Amino acid sequence: MTRIISAIAVFSGSNFGGHEAYAAGAKALGAELARRSIRLVYGGTNKGLMGVLADAVLAGGGEAHGVITERLAAKGHIHPGLTVSETATDMRARKRRMADLADAFIALPGGIGTLEEFMEVWTLNQLGEFTKAAGLLNIRGFYDPLMGMIDHMIAERFLPPQHRDGIVLDASPATLIDGLIAFQPVTVAKWLEPAR
Repeated sequence: MTRIISAIAVFSGSNFGGHEAYAAGAKALGAELARRSIRLVYGGTNKGLMGVLADAVLAGGGEAHGVITERLAAKGHIHPGLTVSETATDMRARKRRMADLADAFIALPGGIGTLEEFMEVWTLNQLGEFTKAAGLLNIRGFYDPLMGMIDHMIAERFLPPQHRDGIVLDASPATLIDGLIAFQPVTVAKWLEPAR
């Protein structure tokens, strides 16, 4: 079964990172979303990789739907050229709205906010709250340490090994999106028998 994906929520850094490859990857993802006519849903700002991503989607003729918090909007961080821009009261409301608008999720490299947003949607998938595919754009191996930590969780029996497949991982935007389209939800229960 292939999924129909018309909108992807992208979590990403509001900084540029320490290597030009991160901005190049954000730009490539934006161009790929526009090429496929997949609407971008994101945090609505013009800062860092978030701004690069939105600019690339718009430059490619695509649609960019921003959801920004009231606090960030008051600081003047709203991207001025978005197809749709809306304001949420706070981060919780922003994340809920982005999840409602999206058919799938991608995390670009970023900081603690990016990681927290991604881990929340992966957890909701694990718990069966929804079955929307979640992927990591692994630019410069950025997410290799995270996957190592997940492997450690599996080795220490805090996570069934099948749940590692709940994350689609690739360095290529096109291949990553193909993986999201082909994604099959993990149906193995999250609870493990006690070690003997």
